[in-house]
Amino acid sequence: MIRAFKESDLSEVMQIWFDANVKAHNFIPKKYWLDNYAEVKKVLPKAEVYVYEDNCRKQIIGFIGLTENYIAGIFVKEGERSKGTGKHLLDYVKTIKAYLNLSVYQKNIPAVLFYKREKFIIQSENIDNSTNEKEYIMMWSK
Repeated sequence: MIRAFKESDLSEVMQIWFDANVKAHNFIPKKYWLDNYAEVKKVLPKAEVYVYEDNCRKQIIGFIGLTENYIAGIFVKEGERSKGTGKHLLDYVKTIKAYLNLSVYQKNIPAVLFYKREKFIIQSENIDNSTNEKEYIMMWSK
């Protein structure tokens, strides 16, 4: 079930955020994610966030964070990836937004392929100043 984020979800969501970033971005030092943890924890509740909750286990297994039409990220719990959770979350926000854009690290090939499969188009390339990693700016519209 997809639902809006609640304050009581913060701890569980932050654990998923941290674990997913470390796993998906092994080309960025773990220290980067540790250094940014407190700031993300502070701003995340102010964003538009939807969680995917497993009804049987009453656990959050993934979430998507947005700032207006910008996807800050889709994060799925270890062991639950590649089972459709990310697609369900993305499909949900596609029903409430006319267009979406995002940045994705070029080295995160599974994510790049996922977004291409979901009809996102690369608009440009950029360097993320905080990591010095190349990224794609991608966009989707109805």
